[in-house]
Amino acid sequence: MAEITIVPASPDRFADVEQALTGGGDGASCWCQWWMLSASQFNATTRDERHDMLRTQAEGPLAPGLIGYVDGEPAGWVKVAPRTSQPRLARTRAFAASPTPFEDETAWAVSCFVVRREHRGQGLSAALLEAALGHARANGARVIEAYPLDTAVQKATTNDLYHGSLSTFLAAGFREVARPKPNRPIVSLSLAER
Repeated sequence: MAEITIVPASPDRFADVEQALTGGGDGASCWCQWWMLSASQFNATTRDERHDMLRTQAEGPLAPGLIGYVDGEPAGWVKVAPRTSQPRLARTRAFAASPTPFEDETAWAVSCFVVRREHRGQGLSAALLEAALGHARANGARVIEAYPLDTAVQKATTNDLYHGSLSTFLAAGFREVARPKPNRPIVSLSLAER
């Protein structure tokens, strides 16, 4: 069985962030900036500029996400941060059904997963989610929200699964709080209940 370890992204681990984000999906083009920028801002930036933005975020006081390692090799990524630091979430119509006011700084969001192709099917997404909960709690989160895909309602491509799958969140104790689209629930977890 593979050994999975997960740590916050930091400047000294940025090469590992790069490796984790470039092995499948859109990580190497987005550089985890999709939720950080408006649509026009995102479209006005290049891949290199988004890469540099993530590097700058990794140098800040709060890690922009967590890196998952499988047997010591960078294998995955999860974006977990206060919702207020991910402004595009507030501008996304489908997520307006959230019962928690967007301005609540104790509300965090898990908004992105990347698992390198060669490490899929090993439970890394679930481990990344569990670590994200601990990271959020340690940094003052009261509630965590996410916007996964319900693959029982509609199949999803691997690229679309950057949102995570509903089953992974339900297994971690999240509960559905809204369903703005048939395949797009909003799930939430109160850290006080866990």
